[in-house]
Amino acid sequence: MATKKKTKGHSNTIALNKKVRYEYTIEDKFEAGMVLEGWEVKSLRAGKIQLTESYVIIKKGEAWLLGAHITPLSTASTHIHPDPSRTRKLLLHRNEVDKLIGAIDRKGFTVVPLAMYWSHGLAKLEIGLAKGKQTHDKRADERNRDWKREKQRILKSGNR
Repeated sequence: MATKKKTKGHSNTIALNKKVRYEYTIEDKFEAGMVLEGWEVKSLRAGKIQLTESYVIIKKGEAWLLGAHITPLSTASTHIHPDPSRTRKLLLHRNEVDKLIGAIDRKGFTVVPLAMYWSHGLAKLEIGLAKGKQTHDKRADERNRDWKREKQRILKSGNR
């Protein structure tokens, strides 16, 4: 019986933040764990999270996720009053936090969430060290993307 090999991509993706790649240039990526409550994990399993307006801050040597909206399920317990957009602590190694602090302070980078996925039953957040794009950079990226798409169409029609 053949076994399946794991690919580098995240097959267990919960949510992607596609807008980030348009607005920022990603320099470095980190994988962070999250401190979650029980109802949040259930909502993540149902895919009820929104990362578009979220960002990461570093406060007192710890990383925090702000602005992520996890919609509570209607079947949540009656004695719990869920806060969908509460601040959530990110779990990173000390040297990773130090790298982020140095890049934010000295080089003017921003830390943004890229994707959320399941890894061995745990919810992980992929965060990126990003620098904002200028308008002309965004236009150049659109041009390159359109050219790649057109090139694929030409190659596909040429093979027939």
